[in-house]
Amino acid sequence: MTYSLAVDIGGTFTDVVLRGEDGSLSLDKTLTTHDDLKKGFFRGVGLVLDKAGVSPKDVTGVVVHATTIVTNALIERKGSPTALITTSGFGDVLSIRNEHRYEMYDPQIEFAPPLIPDALTFGVTERTLADGSISKQVDRAEVEALADRLRAEGVTSVAVCLLNSFRNAANEREVAAILGEKAPGLHISLSSAIAPQIREYPRASTTAVNAYAMPITQPYLHGLQVGLEEAGIPNRVLIMLSSGGIIGADVAARNPVRMIESGPAAGALAASWYAERLGLDRLLSFDMGGTTAKACLIENREPLVTGTFEVDRMYRFCEGSGMPLLIPSVDMIEIGAGGGSIASVDTLGLLKVGPHSAGSMPGPACYGRGGTSPTVTDADLVLGLLDADNFLGGDMKLDRAAAEQAMSSLAAALGADVARTAEGIYRIVAEAMASAARTHLTDRGVDYRGIPLLAFGGAGPVHACAVGELLGSSAVIFPPQASVLSAFGTLVTPVRLDLVRSCLGRLDALDWQEVGLLLDEMVAEAMDALAEAGCDHESVRLIFGADLRYFGQQNELGIMFAGDPRQHRDIAAIQADFEAAYFAQYGVNPSHVALEIVNWRLTAVGPDIDFRGTPPAAGVQGAAKRERLTTLWPDAGPVPVYERATLAAGQIIPGPALIEERETTIVLPPRWDAAINELGCIVAEIRK
Repeated sequence: MTYSLAVDIGGTFTDVVLRGEDGSLSLDKTLTTHDDLKKGFFRGVGLVLDKAGVSPKDVTGVVVHATTIVTNALIERKGSPTALITTSGFGDVLSIRNEHRYEMYDPQIEFAPPLIPDALTFGVTERTLADGSISKQVDRAEVEALADRLRAEGVTSVAVCLLNSFRNAANEREVAAILGEKAPGLHISLSSAIAPQIREYPRASTTAVNAYAMPITQPYLHGLQVGLEEAGIPNRVLIMLSSGGIIGADVAARNPVRMIESGPAAGALAASWYAERLGLDRLLSFDMGGTTAKACLIENREPLVTGTFEVDRMYRFCEGSGMPLLIPSVDMIEIGAGGGSIASVDTLGLLKVGPHSAGSMPGPACYGRGGTSPTVTDADLVLGLLDADNFLGGDMKLDRAAAEQAMSSLAAALGADVARTAEGIYRIVAEAMASAARTHLTDRGVDYRGIPLLAFGGAGPVHACAVGELLGSSAVIFPPQASVLSAFGTLVTPVRLDLVRSCLGRLDALDWQEVGLLLDEMVAEAMDALAEAGCDHESVRLIFGADLRYFGQQNELGIMFAGDPRQHRDIAAIQADFEAAYFAQYGVNPSHVALEIVNWRLTAVGPDIDFRGTPPAAGVQGAAKRERLTTLWPDAGPVPVYERATLAAGQIIPGPALIEERETTIVLPPRWDAAINELGCIVAEIRK
């Protein structure tokens, strides 16, 4: 039988899912090894293969990987020396940024230092004009001298971002060719290849991040492939991208900036897969792991995708305080509250949770790995929501005494007892996550009330009902394999690549010949990338779109086209689709103003994945296996504890109750009832 493998490396745990062609699933979790992510990768693969009794040579299906390696590189800033080459006179682009103050009335706002320092930023004398014509060619002698200086400075990677290169990449390519001759082995990232879009600072920022990460990700991905071959697994690894696409490792290694949100994107895609099967047009995915929690709106059974997002923010929720990236990414809100989030007392003497996390090393105090700070997981254990002897099925025992000790020091600082402090952490986390989700949805013109919540991640099912109640969710849904759903999401996602190109022009005066050439280039690039991932041309589906704005405005909105604009030049339909999207966002349409296209978009999608699920539930209704006291509901008395694997389709579980599976626990509060449906999902609703 053919087997496929998925590995999702998170901030705390590495999740592994093995899927057989008959729909059978085997899964496991192991702590993430931040010193060398490959250790945790292959440890998890070994565990799941042993559990399933499967030989590595039988993994002849896809091997898909989502990883935090790029995010870790940016946070830790431990990369090798990286340089930036700009047009002469524009070397301050990363320092000046866009002159936007993300806190208008705070005179002491801070920005993270540029990823590439001024000392390693160099200018070359050249000029490409706004229309794409070249008024000054690259001086070869100048670039050759620069190559010598880069070698002397020990630079291993360089970002090249020349003015207006998104219109004409000739000068950037000439710089790359000269550097390749004079400094072989140097990693080179061109903005015209990484982010060929208008706006100088975001384009430079995106290219700088790509260049900084490339010397780290290329050896990592190569080492993974070598390790898979040595283990006897025949297929090459595919990589999950931030946009929800999956692509070959070689393409991903050249574009590591596209991998930053790969794990969270996989979770959103799994939520879309369930939205389709549950018949829900709108769903809110809630992914709470060990380090952070993420929420994503699933609209029309698809996750929203944005063309820009930020990383490494100085202040987590302040837009503009981080580094902007011009890459397609699943549109989600990240909340600084995971199982490892540290609770503390702020300067006002109030309890706060996060944004700092204990991660996997040392981890929460209850992990027994040297951690002493009180975390969300410690609070959950102290409250009685988790079973210290049944964490990961008993393979990883939790230290309740250590959790209570960590919580007691915080309780003393607050002047409260341990139980009250743990409850405060639980409530604050729920409020923080609900508040962030409200903001995220309201900013997109969406009424969050009544939207079902799909909860997953190791800590998501523990906190989901509390969040759902605050949001007014009609239901909270717990899918099977909830704790490893992001890894599962990579296995139900087809190969895909999203591309963007800027080509500014009035909609009513487009040069369709120029547009056709641009789209042809994008199609050719996408086809080559998907061919590397194993897709033949006949199986690839192309979806076209564009970012438009009213003439004179600064920001644009994206729309997707029903057909191929190279053949169907229906300007009236494009205008109607944009105005509908604009009205939904802003509630008004200045239709007398001309429209302008800023970017053209292409999504190339491979064949759909044929996935058959395992039998969803037991045939006979299961009874509670024991009872456990929890201080979260002191008036409820002993709470029944169920084993999820014993629950049958159609069975109703009244709250309060705890439903345990090997990798997580579903917490069902009082006044809630849970029903098991035919897909094996547990659907919880507030009792009417």
